[in-house]
Amino acid sequence: MSKNFLIGLGVGLAVVLVILGAVLFMQRGVRTGLAGNILKVRTAPLDENSSIAVLDFRFQNVGDVSFVVRTVSVILEEKDGNQFQGATVAEMDAKRLFEGLPLLGQKFNQTLLMKDKIAVGETVDRMVAARFEAPESRLENRKRFLLRIEDVSGPVREFAEQR
Repeated sequence: MSKNFLIGLGVGLAVVLVILGAVLFMQRGVRTGLAGNILKVRTAPLDENSSIAVLDFRFQNVGDVSFVVRTVSVILEEKDGNQFQGATVAEMDAKRLFEGLPLLGQKFNQTLLMKDKIAVGETVDRMVAARFEAPESRLENRKRFLLRIEDVSGPVREFAEQR
């Protein structure tokens, strides 16, 4: 191999390593994340074999970048450890749900939606409603509800109901 080729290869590798090091240095400490808890859980029967659960929660973006919601899901965890995912309800349907089921009480917060953006340090109160193909008694005898929120960049944050 020629001397010029080896010098060029060495300089090229050095430039790549410097760029890679700079990118890693600039990204140190960057994290996404939410901290918070479920404030209130309300359940109501829809019919004999299905019911609705409404979770009101508060969280804060404690990360270094904005948190953009990809998915939101509500999971019913029974005392024996079995878990069942509910079908989340859209904001428009949630409004109708509260109008049609006075047993749920008042709608306090907006529904957490896909693509909602929570800025760094921002604290928000939101709600999510989910339908379960189970009688209300099964929801009432639960171990807890889990609220799972996924960021568009991949991280998933899970909040557990404290009973």
